[in-house]
Amino acid sequence: MFDLGLNNKVALITGGTRGLGRAIAEKLAQQKVKVIVTGTNEDRAKQAANEISLAYNIETLGLKHDVSSEESTKEVVKYIINKFERIDILVNNAGITSDGIMMMMKKENWDKVLDINLTGAFNCTKFVSKYMLKQKSGNIVNISSVVGITGNIGQANYSASKAGLIGFTKTVARELAGRGITVNAIAPGCISTDMTSKLSDKTSQEILSKIPMKKYGSPESIANAVLFLVSNMSDYITGQVINVDGGMVM
Repeated sequence: MFDLGLNNKVALITGGTRGLGRAIAEKLAQQKVKVIVTGTNEDRAKQAANEISLAYNIETLGLKHDVSSEESTKEVVKYIINKFERIDILVNNAGITSDGIMMMMKKENWDKVLDINLTGAFNCTKFVSKYMLKQKSGNIVNISSVVGITGNIGQANYSASKAGLIGFTKTVARELAGRGITVNAIAPGCISTDMTSKLSDKTSQEILSKIPMKKYGSPESIANAVLFLVSNMSDYITGQVINVDGGMVM
């Protein structure tokens, strides 16, 4: 096995209690990274952290966290620093959808998606990078989406938030590169989740017809890409967007 240089590093994964975030947390825990998973449900965050700790024999932490709140984010980061004295990896994964045709979309649904998906990444990056700058090292990965590149009917708010995350990634990468901090984004395509399992056969086939590889990706596909970007195998990569989408966007 390659030494990825991750043993005993400390990682904060927002939205880490289930789905992509949970897969990312487990993938890093396999490499003996101390993982902190956060979410809006404190019990679920603690349960996820305990399960990961038991499965991989690694120190973990589960915290309640509203990424859209500057105060909540500040408290979470301070708590982690007090306990672990550093944060080496930040994965901005927390995100929501609130779909609807743009002409019918309520402003509150626009604001809610932008606040969590984009402002949330800003809040976390702002407070975590303060400590990474002192360390002169760190890796930040933002979970965007292919619809931030292509757009998608009924997702004006979500697409805008994910496109904004790509621009945010490139700008922050330029600002932090000189201090040994990499900032990259991953743009997932269609990934197998509880939501995709409920799609009708017709809808599923329509989606698959647009994917050259003719299959959905797995959460582990995204976790593998994160692992690469936070390991020493990608130490000269920053400001990039990696599409993990089976060829949807070429």
